[in-house]
Amino acid sequence: MTVPPEITARKEELCGLINKFNYQYYTVDNPEVSDSEYDRLFRELKQIEAEHPALLTLDSPTQRVGGQVLDKFIQVSHSLPMLSLDNMFNEADLKAFDKRVKDWLNSENTPTYIAEPKLDGLAISLRYEQGILVRAATRGDGKVGEDVTVNTRTISSIPLKLIGSGIPEVIEIRGEIFIPKLGFESLNKQQIADGKKPFVNPRNAAAGSLRQLDSRITANRPLEIYCYGLGDIKGLAEMPESHSAAMSMIEKWGCRISPELQKVSSIKACEAYIKQIGERRDTLAYDIDGVVFKVDDLYLQQRLGFVSRAPRWAIAHKFPAQQEMTTVEGIEIQVGRTGALTPVARLNPVFVGGVTVSNATLHNQDEIDRKDIRISDTVIVRRAGDVIPEVVQVVLSKRQEQSKPFILPNRCPICDSEAERLEGEVILRCTAGLYCPAQRKEAIKHFVSRKAIDVDGLGDKIIEQLVDKGLVDDPADLFTLKSGQLSALERMGDKSAENIINAIDLAKKTKFSSFLYSLGIREVGETTARSLAKHFLTLDALKEADEEVLIGIEDVGPIVAHSIVTFFHQPHNQEVIERLLMAGLEWPKEQQQLTNTVLSGKIVVLTGTLEELSRSEAKEKLLALGAKVAGSVSKNTDYVVAGRDAGSKLTKAQGLGVKVVDESTLIEWIR
Repeated sequence: MTVPPEITARKEELCGLINKFNYQYYTVDNPEVSDSEYDRLFRELKQIEAEHPALLTLDSPTQRVGGQVLDKFIQVSHSLPMLSLDNMFNEADLKAFDKRVKDWLNSENTPTYIAEPKLDGLAISLRYEQGILVRAATRGDGKVGEDVTVNTRTISSIPLKLIGSGIPEVIEIRGEIFIPKLGFESLNKQQIADGKKPFVNPRNAAAGSLRQLDSRITANRPLEIYCYGLGDIKGLAEMPESHSAAMSMIEKWGCRISPELQKVSSIKACEAYIKQIGERRDTLAYDIDGVVFKVDDLYLQQRLGFVSRAPRWAIAHKFPAQQEMTTVEGIEIQVGRTGALTPVARLNPVFVGGVTVSNATLHNQDEIDRKDIRISDTVIVRRAGDVIPEVVQVVLSKRQEQSKPFILPNRCPICDSEAERLEGEVILRCTAGLYCPAQRKEAIKHFVSRKAIDVDGLGDKIIEQLVDKGLVDDPADLFTLKSGQLSALERMGDKSAENIINAIDLAKKTKFSSFLYSLGIREVGETTARSLAKHFLTLDALKEADEEVLIGIEDVGPIVAHSIVTFFHQPHNQEVIERLLMAGLEWPKEQQQLTNTVLSGKIVVLTGTLEELSRSEAKEKLLALGAKVAGSVSKNTDYVVAGRDAGSKLTKAQGLGVKVVDESTLIEWIR
């Protein structure tokens, strides 16, 4: 059958594009397109070749795994090919994979699968002879990789010698080398401090780190590994019968495997695993881009075999892309409650990370200059979970010739007051203070927020109307509002107005720390406010403190101390505070923080669901006992309190040898 010329032309175009993108991604570590766009092109090429077999050639990207091999390392041929996996994207794809497996095995029963997260890193093959690491090679094109043995030896989580008994004469262990999220952040901070270009993402950082000619550079990079499979094996006394047994075997020999490894025995269980890993994706210590399913039984794996570029017994479910390409339609300036002028990119809406993104913060002028972001630029946007979307990089090859660098204005776009950038700061700020309408609005929004005074029902849109109509100029004005003033606002009825007035009245009963936080003092967050309240006990004592006294308090440095003293010396702020107190705001007298308890000075991390206490209640009681409550686990953590369904924090604590206690121990502490 003759293939239409337009189909042939499209096939050649797709081959050219995919080969180009493979080179940029794998060889030079500088991707030009998002993962999802690449996947779309690859699927289109596969479909064309499936419908027109005459177009299938050996040089097609569908017949090759990975990218080209760099010539700066010795090339290594893999004893067994390191094949990639076919991808699936939805429930229908999963069911189709399961059906293909059952049809091939001539069985009506779904086999047991092994599920684990798909790490976004660099595949490696570790060859051990007599239990000693003799060679490490990258995947390369699947058949030939690069010898990176010297660099791999510097990675602490890779055993130089296997431990235990039953170790075979030869064994190749395959895994994924990656950089954890915290390590990536630290690495990029160091890159910037050294005047170097930061890495685009952890995957690129891991690849670049492992492919260093100087192994001393690799040794200083936070590389880790999870092992996920086996290659060539010689002299093993008893072969494991399943993949899960094989992973348990190499774990006993000192190899690191994923703590998320799990057996699933039905399609429903597979779907549940995808859901729970997807929900926890952003809490994991490392980046993942999907979930891998493998037939657990190794005999069945043998029966299923391989297609040209992938095993029949495994598949990867890919999550929605967390990076996408779009264009910058404009750059607007937002003014925050502290007067900070924040540039925000207005984007051509794009679906990324499971949501439609149309805005991305650009942070400040230094960040705009560093990434050279301009209006009309094509950019790669990243979104991880609920964090604010950010522009990762500009695609310079698509830049328009007439584009110009973007410079923040030197005047406030809201009140036209002068904007200044203080020495040592990266933020440009409006100098008008609370007299700037934008700052007034944001200051009041902050004042009524949940962790501050907590006025239920008083949302952003209502506050904006109150300020625009001249009914409220500062937080103290809230306590003079009448029900009739509120009911006259748009979409506000008598009952809703009455509820808000009642909520304002209830908010008069607060805590000293919440009141301090609500004032919106620059650099004073929730934790610092709590430290100030516990130290000074009364507002008068705090107002009289000078910078020298303040610097001696935990969580207070010179900049914070200066902000506090400046705030309380401004006549306008003094007036607002006095009016708030006259309106009836009050709080119980603070109790001196205990300093001689078993938890004094100890760092505690809460994880999982607590049965008898809310997370906030537990935190408050621990702080009262002199403990420090942290959000993440590190080697400095003293205790981890693990509730029901504890996840990655518990795993990390166990890995670091941090003491783990249950909720009953927590209850004993706080009684």
